[in-house]
Amino acid sequence: MNTLSWHAAREAVHQAGIAAILPPRRQKPSETDGMTLAAPLTALIDLPAFPTSSVDGYAVRGAGPWTLTGRVLAGELPPPLAAGCAVEVATGAMVPDGLTAIIRLEDAKIENDVVAGTPRPKPEWREIGEESKVGEEMLPAGSPVTPAVIGLAAASGYDMLDVRSRPRTAVLVFGDELTTEGVPGAGRIRDSLGPLLPSMLRHAGATAVPGFSPRGPIEDTLESHVAAVQAALDDADIVCTTGGTMRGPVDHLHATLKELGAEYVVNTVAVRPGFPMLVAALPGERFVVGLPGNPQSAVIALASLVVPLIAGLTGRPLRALPQVVLGADIAGRGPDTHLALARLADDGTVMPVGHRGSAMLRGLAQADGFAVIEAGTDAVAGQTVKFLPLPGMQP
Repeated sequence: MNTLSWHAAREAVHQAGIAAILPPRRQKPSETDGMTLAAPLTALIDLPAFPTSSVDGYAVRGAGPWTLTGRVLAGELPPPLAAGCAVEVATGAMVPDGLTAIIRLEDAKIENDVVAGTPRPKPEWREIGEESKVGEEMLPAGSPVTPAVIGLAAASGYDMLDVRSRPRTAVLVFGDELTTEGVPGAGRIRDSLGPLLPSMLRHAGATAVPGFSPRGPIEDTLESHVAAVQAALDDADIVCTTGGTMRGPVDHLHATLKELGAEYVVNTVAVRPGFPMLVAALPGERFVVGLPGNPQSAVIALASLVVPLIAGLTGRPLRALPQVVLGADIAGRGPDTHLALARLADDGTVMPVGHRGSAMLRGLAQADGFAVIEAGTDAVAGQTVKFLPLPGMQP
């Protein structure tokens, strides 16, 4: 069993995703929110394609006062402007050739079709290509498609975009001890990961496979595990399982992976909480991610391994972790990286939260992510450390 450092595990999983990158597809820009650019977004035209007024006002030529000769609205082609003349222009309208200034509507005085006023120091129109020149790369491949990117693509004249879709994910909940309804008791534990993980995967950039969001509890037998994973792999790029990552009497995940011909990408990571977690690659460029059964450990495994895997599959770079300042001391965990559950305080520092046992959810519900305390170190208040955000949360 090859235990990787936490940082090495993130890199290994990202590289495995890159090697199995999802194929590109062509989509209308309005259908690509949350996807990833599969090709650079280059300018098809100069943007703006013609000089446009950035205010409502009067385009003028030469010294004033100016004789008002007409109006130019957005979408119209104006005639050249003669010396001593003015035309009313709307925001976004093409400005006429020959103008020397635009006087804002609120700065102008009009009397008997004569315009008077003082132009402001800066020009009040946008020049051709001010935002981008034709052929210029505006965004690289691997950029997330956000609403602003969709708008930029539309403004640039794109009718279709080359993108990579969100990876398809399935969640399999293992454990005879679990119940999905009512108050837990008499040895039965209420399943919390089944409801939690699909939403977190969505925040991480994935989409759910219908019928597997989640499926379970799966009976604790090898036959049931193999059948469930095989069924999920029919449609999912990533299958996340909960529990069974150890090698106890009812832990069948490793045997299941062996039977399915999987190869480990990561098999245990030197991190606490979160031990043990794994990622295995299967034929057909599919992956199984073994999440621990304890809720906080499962979320740590998802944030540590599934998020980089999704980035790789979509061609996104492995995001550099942000830096934060600790507001309190946090002890290390010996030779393992310590991911300390923490929240962002009002003063901008990061503070550890209470109720942070690996089986607890109360602290997780109050947290923004994890302070990364490097292996073999303790951290003190005022120290700058890396921060691993929970999916959907930003420091």
